[in-house]
Amino acid sequence: MDLKEFILPKGYPFEGHALDILISSSRIKKRVEKLAIQISDKFKDTVPIFVGVMNGSFMFFADLMRELKIDFEVDFIKIDSYGNKSTSSGTVRLLKDISADITNRHVVVVEDIIDTGLSIQFLKHRLEDARPQSVTFVTLLLKKEIANINFDIDYVGFSIPNRYVVGYGLDYNQGLRGLKHILAFKEGDIIDGE
Repeated sequence: MDLKEFILPKGYPFEGHALDILISSSRIKKRVEKLAIQISDKFKDTVPIFVGVMNGSFMFFADLMRELKIDFEVDFIKIDSYGNKSTSSGTVRLLKDISADITNRHVVVVEDIIDTGLSIQFLKHRLEDARPQSVTFVTLLLKKEIANINFDIDYVGFSIPNRYVVGYGLDYNQGLRGLKHILAFKEGDIIDGE
């Protein structure tokens, strides 16, 4: 598959570098609309709590919420397994917990990306400890070839190869989140600590 390139504009980290457009903004929009229909149908007679995993999911989370055809509540949780690196540290830190009481409630966790699976497994155990009625997982991106998880992800936007991606909320050192496409760095472009 030939991928179109996107040149990072002036003033951005990696200014002038060419990144591959893995998923265009129009494809993202169509997929979010389809996911919202499926999720709305599943929870049509309930008022679930949607938990956005900060920071990366904020764009996907907001777009998904706008497309839902049901009533819902929202909350947020913030975890970190990367620090300022481009690969997982192997441990997950809870930086901000949810504030809602989720006991006996339907909880829908909205993630930006699942790569190793470490973060999503942490979230599953953390939320199940509060005894919700159900926990459903939605992710925009899944790196199927490296994800090491022992449960199904209920809703997946796109399966992607094991490449470092930015844009549409995903970052490199907190930058590049505002780009409208899902973009992939070319091999060798990222060096941890830069």
